[in-house]
Amino acid sequence: MFIRNWQMTFQASDFKGRNFLDLFDNDNSPTKPTYTKGGSWLKHFGHSNSLCTRATRAITNHAPIGEYRLRFFPKESFVCPCGEYSIETRNHIIYKCRRFNNYWNPNRESLKNFVAFLKFNPGLKNFIPFTLT
Repeated sequence: MFIRNWQMTFQASDFKGRNFLDLFDNDNSPTKPTYTKGGSWLKHFGHSNSLCTRATRAITNHAPIGEYRLRFFPKESFVCPCGEYSIETRNHIIYKCRRFNNYWNPNRESLKNFVAFLKFNPGLKNFIPFTLT
């Protein structure tokens, strides 16, 4: 009963946030939160700290990319370095940006394919956390 309520609350956009990346499971159903059998997301990328960090930043839209800088650091550049898009957005990076075309599957809404996209694009530095100097 608790898990079902948790999942229903999560699906209400007010609770998960409007920038949360909706991903789908193998049945093309929205991925629902759970803590059983390794959870919904973590079992796919929890074995690697780097991959887990990149996935979390991408899913929550808290990667240091153009749209993030536009919201929090509006004086910094937010243009995509590819030169083909005025704002470097998460969706542009995942689906259209020519800098990250090392993954052939266009169905990146599935959690499995999204993780494969991150793995096949290890140079996707935009989803890596800031480094302090």
